[in-house]
Amino acid sequence: MEGLVLFNALVTRLLFLLHSLVGVWRVTVVMKESRYWLLALLNLLLVLETVLTLKFKRGRGYKWFSPAIFLYLISIVPSLWLLEMHRKTQDCSIQSERTSQNTSRKDDFKQSRMFDEETKGVEDIIETAKVFVNNLSTVCEKYWTLGLHQTFLLMLIIGRWLLPIGGTITRDQLSELLLMFVGTAADILEFTSETLDLENVRANTSLVCTILVIWTWSMLQFPLDLAVQQVVCPLSVTARGFPSLFFCQYSSDLWNIGISVFIQDGPFLTLRLILMTHFSVINQMLVFFAVKNLLVVLLHLYRLVVLASAFRASLRRQSEGLKAEYGCPCGPPESGLGTGEGASREGLAIPLQVSPATSDASHPTL
Repeated sequence: MEGLVLFNALVTRLLFLLHSLVGVWRVTVVMKESRYWLLALLNLLLVLETVLTLKFKRGRGYKWFSPAIFLYLISIVPSLWLLEMHRKTQDCSIQSERTSQNTSRKDDFKQSRMFDEETKGVEDIIETAKVFVNNLSTVCEKYWTLGLHQTFLLMLIIGRWLLPIGGTITRDQLSELLLMFVGTAADILEFTSETLDLENVRANTSLVCTILVIWTWSMLQFPLDLAVQQVVCPLSVTARGFPSLFFCQYSSDLWNIGISVFIQDGPFLTLRLILMTHFSVINQMLVFFAVKNLLVVLLHLYRLVVLASAFRASLRRQSEGLKAEYGCPCGPPESGLGTGEGASREGLAIPLQVSPATSDASHPTL
């Protein structure tokens, strides 16, 4: 079992490394400058993290945060930024002739191999690899960038699945997190492909940079596991008031709401509204997804209000139950729990650990 953990940890990071190098290679091809290979040095951080994790953590992850995914983001995002900034709106059918020419060249190569038996072996493999790379280079720049975006999101999901579970996260929580990642990745891909393909957007460099900044900001949710892990409330938290108690009771729900409002749907909605109002970019899909983002934000805020109201009602019922138990509105007697206001607060500490859904069942029987 320990060997499988180490294998998964190593293979996942190697996949991250290879995909990042493919992105750097594509940047050098598009920019036609070899100095962009220096972007590959960012992968040294991932290599260092791999060595430290295998040595000290035996391949296991951490409780709240995945350093491997975060460093993968650092290594691949600059390449995608350069490709998107360089990409222009173009008709990809123009390059179809080049692709067909390379395909016919490959067919000629196959026919020549039939008449020359001495070229078999390593030379054939090298020549086939060259033809394959040349065919990849002739693919439309738009499709190349879109393919890198798609594989990037798939690598995040598959990589998080393969990475060994760390901390207190369970397999059930991991499956829930992966399902959330699938929906999130689809929304992010739609956001970039829809907005960056507009001609009005491509003509404005600052607007392209703004879209890429929001896209990069939305990617920061992938290294976090906070949306599925419940915070264990210590007894000392019960004396800090309603906000601390509320956060402890509904930590995972609050993280989900915060991620949607401040990291994904909120920024996406803001940008789409700016495109429609300030830049007069209006189309059917843009309006639809703007309404979708608005509904998601409103539903999350509504859920926040519902949770807060239910929790306040639960605290009120527990307080009334304690008063009814001791038959005095001033709280429990001093001999049982201590003196002063601190004693009454500690008297509320134990029942507050029970969820609001079961608070009625927790009342003492008189």
